[in-house]
Amino acid sequence: MHIADLESRVGAPLLSRKRGQVRASAIGETLVAYARQMLANAEQALEDVRRQVEGLGGRVRLGASTAAIANLLPQALERLAAGHPGIDVQIAVLTSQETLTRLAQESLDVGIVALPQAPLRGLSIETWRRDPVVAFMPAGWTCPARITPQWIAAKPLILNDATTRLSRLTTEWFSAAGQHPTPRIQLNYSDAIKSLVAAGYGAALLPQEPSRSSADARIVTRALRPALWRQLGLAFRAGPVERPTQHVLDVLRSLRLS
Repeated sequence: MHIADLESRVGAPLLSRKRGQVRASAIGETLVAYARQMLANAEQALEDVRRQVEGLGGRVRLGASTAAIANLLPQALERLAAGHPGIDVQIAVLTSQETLTRLAQESLDVGIVALPQAPLRGLSIETWRRDPVVAFMPAGWTCPARITPQWIAAKPLILNDATTRLSRLTTEWFSAAGQHPTPRIQLNYSDAIKSLVAAGYGAALLPQEPSRSSADARIVTRALRPALWRQLGLAFRAGPVERPTQHVLDVLRSLRLS
C-alpha cells in the first residue's frame, strides 16, 4: 500500500515485476538513493546533537570588543582548541550594550562586557578581569615616572569614543582632578589608537592587556597616579548552561585576574 501510494504521488512505477522478480525501476533507484541520503543525514544530525549535549562539539556565539578579541581571546581560544577541538566559537565585534542586548535576545551565548553593569533580568554577569589603565605616549616625549591628570591633560590626546565605558572612566579620572581636556580625536579601536600614538600624534589612556606581539619601540607606557582600573565581566543567560558554552566559560575563567 505504501508503494502504491508513492507511485501515485510520483506518477510512475517504482518497482519492476518480471518473472517473479521484483526490482527497483530507474525512478525507484533514484528515490532509494535520496532515501538513503535522508537516513544518513538523520543519523548525522542525531550524532551532532549528541556530541553537543555531551560537550564534545557544537557552536558557541560570543560577543566582545575589538580590544578583548585582539588581546584576551587568542589565549582562551588556544586552550579551548586543545581541550575541546570540536567546539566552534563564532565571535561578534560588539559594544558591551550590544552584547547584553543580544544575550537577552538569545542570539549570543557568552559576552565579555565592561563593568559595572546594571542587573538585567535573565542574565548572569560575573567579574572576570581587572586590568590597569596606563598612559601610552610617543617614545620621543620626556615623561615623568607616573602620569597625573594635570600633566597629560596639557598634551594632545587620543581618547576612546564617548559611547564606551572606558571613555566614561577616563573622563571621571580627569574630572576628579579638575581637568576637562578636549581630545584631538576619538576612536573605538585600540590598535588604531596605538598606531596614532606611535606616529607621534598624541597620548592615549588604554588598559594594559597581555599581548603576544612584540612591544612597539615608538611607544612608551607609564602608570597613572591616581591609579585607574578597567573591569571586565562575563555575561551569559541565567539558568542551565549547555556544555559547549560551559567549556568556553571555564576557559575564560582560567584567564581571570583580580
